[in-house]
Amino acid sequence: MLDIVGKRGWYFIISALIILPGLISMIIPPGWSTLHSGLNPGIDFTSGSVMDVTFDRPVSQAQIQERMNALGHPESLIQSTGSRSVLIRTKVLAEGLEGGTSEQQRVQDDLEANVAPIQSVAFDSISPIIAQETIRNTFLALLAASVFILLYIWYAFRRAPKAYRYGIGAVAALAHDTLIVLGIFSILGRVINLEVNATFIIGILTVVGYSVNDTIVVFDRIRENVIRHPERAFAALVNLSIIESIGRSLNTSFTTLMVLLAMLLIGGPSIRGLLLVVAIGVIVGTYSSIFIAAQFLVIWERREFGRALRWGRNAPAAVGASLMSLIGR
Repeated sequence: MLDIVGKRGWYFIISALIILPGLISMIIPPGWSTLHSGLNPGIDFTSGSVMDVTFDRPVSQAQIQERMNALGHPESLIQSTGSRSVLIRTKVLAEGLEGGTSEQQRVQDDLEANVAPIQSVAFDSISPIIAQETIRNTFLALLAASVFILLYIWYAFRRAPKAYRYGIGAVAALAHDTLIVLGIFSILGRVINLEVNATFIIGILTVVGYSVNDTIVVFDRIRENVIRHPERAFAALVNLSIIESIGRSLNTSFTTLMVLLAMLLIGGPSIRGLLLVVAIGVIVGTYSSIFIAAQFLVIWERREFGRALRWGRNAPAAVGASLMSLIGR
């Protein structure tokens, strides 16, 4: 039988190597990079106005920036979305100006008069109050989801020995998946200026649900085997449960990814960010349910957390002693 559990240390090392670059990207101060640090938030989180303008002929970012500076918006961020279309992001544009026109209309009229005729305009604006509410509600939603998942799994697995470990293991897998998704989007925000908005939150919550579903499939098989074979070692039962359920997990993930990839190819840009979050989450959630959540139970059962902490405290001394012995030779 394939020994998956026996290599559990490697799975956590792989996860650490994936999570670490994302964490570094999220915490590097802005002065260390020409781009922002952390995630690249859209107006849903920072407040502001966005105009998606399509002209009837090719235009350059420099032309648009020049006109925005003349209109008193030097803070504007201009992003080309095509040869004839640009995305203009500014602070919140005022509704009422002299003459009864809005600031958005004034910008639109100026661009049409000084740059090129406009074919279409899509406008969106988020106030600072709504942006703050969105951030607060996002954290509350994730916190509430984690608490309910912990309590539900604890109750559902109440007949299994030490049922609370299953709930904590599922939440640990959720934290693992969320960190990886956030890290990847932080890096993408630096590399291709990918913004996160309200659809990103929907994607994160979808990933949470998918990850929990996949984790429960593995946990349920572990519970059945533990109750059926109480005399066998826990690690061996976990390994058996993973082998029995891994086919179902991989098949489900593969078919889901096929649908998501098809939607990414034919879907519009408005849902592309959501689909990318979910696609990454499906891959990471499948990995974590097998190689993180299940292994977490084994590590807890074998009390390997304490060994890891002791090794971490003694590692510098052990490394130093090894170096001194090498020098002495």
